Amino acid sequence: MTDTNLGPHEPSHVITRSMDNPTAGDAISPLGNATSSTTSRKRSHIIPPNNHPRGASEPVDAAALTQALNGVEAEAQSRERTPVGSPSRKRQRIYGDRFIPNREGRDLQASFSLIPDIPSPATPSRLKKRTPHGELHFQKTEEANRTFSTLLRQEVFDGTVPQPTPPHLSPDAAFSPTSHSTTINDPSRTRTPPSNQTSTSLAPASLTPSTPHKNMFTYMSPQHHRNGSSRLTPHGTPGSRRSQRGPNMDPTSDLYSTSPIHFDSQRLLLSPKKTPRAVPKVPFKVLDAPDLADDFYLNLVDWGSSNNLGVGLGSCVFMWNSGTGKVTKLCDLQDDTVTSVSWIQRGSHVSIGTSKGLVQIWDAERCRRLRTMTGHTARVGALAWNDHILSSGSRDRSILHRDVRQPDQWLRKLTGHKQEVCGLRWNADDGQLASGGNDNQLMVWDKLNANPLWKLTEHTAAVKAIAWSPHQHHLLASGGGTADRRIKFWNTQTGICVNEIDTGSQVCNLAWSKNSNELVSTHGFSQNQIVVWKYPSMTQVASLTGHTYRVLYLAMSPDGQTVVTGAGDETLRFWKCFNKRERNGIGGEGMGSRMEQWSTIR
Repeated sequence: MTDTNLGPHEPSHVITRSMDNPTAGDAISPLGNATSSTTSRKRSHIIPPNNHPRGASEPVDAAALTQALNGVEAEAQSRERTPVGSPSRKRQRIYGDRFIPNREGRDLQASFSLIPDIPSPATPSRLKKRTPHGELHFQKTEEANRTFSTLLRQEVFDGTVPQPTPPHLSPDAAFSPTSHSTTINDPSRTRTPPSNQTSTSLAPASLTPSTPHKNMFTYMSPQHHRNGSSRLTPHGTPGSRRSQRGPNMDPTSDLYSTSPIHFDSQRLLLSPKKTPRAVPKVPFKVLDAPDLADDFYLNLVDWGSSNNLGVGLGSCVFMWNSGTGKVTKLCDLQDDTVTSVSWIQRGSHVSIGTSKGLVQIWDAERCRRLRTMTGHTARVGALAWNDHILSSGSRDRSILHRDVRQPDQWLRKLTGHKQEVCGLRWNADDGQLASGGNDNQLMVWDKLNANPLWKLTEHTAAVKAIAWSPHQHHLLASGGGTADRRIKFWNTQTGICVNEIDTGSQVCNLAWSKNSNELVSTHGFSQNQIVVWKYPSMTQVASLTGHTYRVLYLAMSPDGQTVVTGAGDETLRFWKCFNKRERNGIGGEGMGSRMEQWSTIR
């Protein structure tokens, strides 16, 4: 096939060359791609006469050219006659204006490749960042939105449309909380029209906005009021009837108000609002903790009453004094590893659990070991003090009660768990011990009894996070691992779960505030956050992030204001989470908190 597309004033010679024998002079397409060599037809190239030698071209045969054109047309017609059902690489051409589509019988999603509203699970998409409910600015914004919505409805509808505001989120101080929510999401957004369940005293007709049945602008002429005339007012009521009531002496009446809003709305705006407590989002101190184990079942950080922080790093135990900032090396176990650290409630004695099943008691002031106790056949991952009673939980599934005043190795052995014991906490006020294990069980033991008082099996993952409330008797909080992610609150008198919340991530530790009815929890995947909760509403006060590994360790300072967290990223971070204790405040552990109210005369 030859190409005769020549310019009218540019004579040139046409050279026919077979693609079976390509040369270096092959043409290149304008887009930069080499021309295809898959076809066996002959192609022609336009070469200026000055650049091409004479005698290399052959005369064009008109009959051969006509025959070649006819062959191409016949081949095209044969392709068009191909049955529709057979596979064809040629796509059907759709003629039409894509900007003015015909919507009858056409799938716009497929025709114009529209992006669906809900992304396909197979297609990765960048999800929107969830609004941080614990942020201070978010809480202030939501409070302002709720107040404005309530005010607007009251001004426009004058109470004819109910406002379903949750009691614990109502901005009006007149409302009192009657129930406590256990969900993280803020359900304060209302729907229009409101649900019929919000008010049962109103008639169905009053649930939707409607035109008032009375005149919106009702007035009375001053002359009619003074003369007692019996003429009809625009409202259709005799003037004498209105004059009998006399002047309006109510100082809160809208007649004497200089504000454009009603008195009830003014009272709503002027009512005192409790501002959310601001919690710093960054730690005020960060300490390096090399060799801090990334093990969920260990307890390597504890803060004693002498203001010393004990940390187990590998085979050593270090102490950091919060007042002086001095770091002291307490001990170095040559052929063993530290698996747990726990301070006595009052004093300078600290207990250390090892991977060989030993429990050592040290005098922190003199850096001297007092005694070593045996009894376990596997590592000791949990320790808890109750005055002179030291309880230890081990991977051998047993709990040993030890009286440190007696020479015996252990006093009582508890065998209730079926897997490793990873959580132990004493309630000194009620004399109860709570233990959690890798068998997903939470057990409550009464004093030194060998049989558990309660076996709580509602968790679906390992229970390490355990904390007793210092503000309410028999209130126990527990948290589950990755498969559970829930914080549950138990009444240990009845064994009933009184409250719970799904945190969305692994619960590693729990600790109650000594100064307020709040608690702090540390979490693992996926945000590795520290969350401060308000009990019993379980609303987030703050969410703190900074660790890059699971926040496995948690301890609270003796004054109850600071918490320290440790993670597998080998750092210890100090957070100012709680305020100072009030004079008539609550909380605290030991005799000091009970006697604090007698520390001042007036």
